[in-house]
Parts: sequence; C-alpha cells; structure tokens
Amino acid sequence: MTTTVSRRDFIRATVAAAASVAVLPTSARAADSAPVGKLKLGYDNFAVRAMKWKGAQLIDYADKLKVDSLFITDLDAFESHESAHLVELKSRARDRGVDIQLGTWSVCPSSKSFRNKWGSAEDHLALGLRMAKDLGSPVLRVVLGNGDDRKSPGGIQARMDDTVKVCKALKTRAVDYGVKIAVENHAGDMHSRELVTLVEAAGKDFVGVNLDPGNACWTMEDPLASLENLGPYTLTSSMRDSMVWDYPDGVKVQWTAMGEGVVDWPAFFKRFRELCPQAPVHIETISGFAREFPYLKSGIWESFSSMKASDFSRFLSLARRGRGIDPHRSPNDIAEQEYQRGELERSLKHCREVLGLGVRAV
Repeated sequence: MTTTVSRRDFIRATVAAAASVAVLPTSARAADSAPVGKLKLGYDNFAVRAMKWKGAQLIDYADKLKVDSLFITDLDAFESHESAHLVELKSRARDRGVDIQLGTWSVCPSSKSFRNKWGSAEDHLALGLRMAKDLGSPVLRVVLGNGDDRKSPGGIQARMDDTVKVCKALKTRAVDYGVKIAVENHAGDMHSRELVTLVEAAGKDFVGVNLDPGNACWTMEDPLASLENLGPYTLTSSMRDSMVWDYPDGVKVQWTAMGEGVVDWPAFFKRFRELCPQAPVHIETISGFAREFPYLKSGIWESFSSMKASDFSRFLSLARRGRGIDPHRSPNDIAEQEYQRGELERSLKHCREVLGLGVRAV
C-alpha cells in the first residue's frame, strides 16, 4: 500500500470518527463544572501589544483590571534590564497585589524563530533567568520556534534536541535562582506529545510547560486533549479561544476572545483544576485572522507524519460544531489598540462571570 493510500485511509477513518462524536449542548457541558477552587486570573502583555506599554504601565493596567497575575512575555517590555529597575517593578506589583511572571522568545539556536539579539541561545536564556529572579517570577517562559521548524532539516525532533541542550546548559543557574523554564507549545511548532518528550528529556525538575490552548489548534489538536497531555507539566499559561470550521480543502482556525469560539471551557477548567491548579490563567487574545489547515491535500502531512488518528479525530470534531467567522482589520493604530483592549477585557469578564476564575475581588 502506498503512503498516499494510507493517508487517505487515515483521513477517512478520522473524519468518520469525528462525525460520530456526540456534542453536548453548552448548558449540559457546563452543568457538571462547578468550581472546586479559585484559579488565579491575569493577562499576557502580548494581548495589548499595540499599546507598546513598558513594565510600570503594564502593572498599572493589571491593577486597573483587578487581575491576580501579569505575564510579561517579551524582554523588550522593560525600560532597563538592570536588577535595580526590575526589583523596583517587583515592589510596584507587590504593592498592587499583582504577581509578575516573565517570558521571552526562542532559545533554540537552530530554529527559524531564533534571533541573536541577546547573544547566543545560552546567553539569552541566562539573561531571562536572571531577570525572572530579580522580578520574583517563579518561571521563565521560552519557546522553541514555529510551525516552519517542522519542515527544517531533521524535523521538529532535531530542534527539540537543540532546545534540550540549551536548557540543560543552564540547569544549575535555573535551580540556584529558583526559576523553572516553561516551554510553550508555540505557533504550530510542537504537538503536546512532542512537548512532553522535550520536558522529560531536559528534566522535569526544572523544565515545565507554558500551556497555550490556541496554539494547540495550530498543530491540529483539540485543546482539551492538549491539556490532558501537558497539564501535569504545566507551570503557567497563555490562553485564548478558537473558532474552528470546515472549508473545501480542510479546516480553518481563527482565534477569538474567550467564550466566542468552540472550546468547551467549563470542561477544560474542571480538568485544569485537577491537573495544574497552581498555574495562573493568563489571557492572551490574538484575534482577527484565520489560518488554513488543508488536510485534504497531501503536502501538509509531510510535517505531521506522526499524527495519531485519535488526536486528529478530536480536532475535527471541533469543526463540526464551529462556524465561519469574518476576519478583522483595524483601520488605524488607535482602532487596533481599542480592539485589543476590548478583546482582553471581554475575555476577563467571561472568565470571571461565566467560568468563575480569579481570586482578587473586582
């Protein structure tokens, strides 16, 4: 049997399985989702990237929103990387009742996403770890890269191996600082099963996960399935909802504000409380555009040859209850700022009022 026929059989089987999945009405899914305990609620500064705010402004906005946690995921969001400035920000946040967590970008030297702005991959990770210590952040979010790395020489496994080497090189420093490295499933780079492999190879005593359910859809994965795999390793999170729907060549995914997509959040957070109740829920809304996954064409499968039929079936079931939505494009910078703040604030409202998230009184 040829590879093409095998893939055709794979698609036929998973489409049939997805079509047979029973979809409960929202009210029924929510009925057994009573909160067991309060999860900390916050925002990822990338949600309001158009504001171009620095650390102090981000803290003040967090205070205005009455959130529990602020996830600053870009080292450029600081006026200075000097310890004195970071300690001052730590104090500012503490006085307002806001936790700070820190993140940065690719630490995989062979990734298409890696930039040598902060020196070598090891230099970059060392800088981030020191800054996290100064800020009082228990984690440093990092990423491997993006979906294009799946097509690079050696595939995603080679990029994972390179990331593991960098993490291991900084293990002593991370442990001494009391900061854990949280690797994100980012922009279609790793499927959740692959990220588990990376964490185990690096050492789960100092490496864990930044869970991103929106990015799970970019590896053709149901966010709830991703949570099952990554939850035991999850240290922190960056979240948004996703709308998923069929189109002639496959499936489209468009990220949305919380509660405006197809993710079963009551079921998700019921399980989240069981698997990683210590991890804060950070909203990172990135909305307005759709990404296509033409699984009915052969080319896409070159990057996903290890996909399990059961995983793909669960992803396709999302499309069965989704619908097409229009893209959004702001006419100017001010409109984009308003749009981003609206997406975030609407999401926080949904998380509090519908999902029962958040510790701090509003």
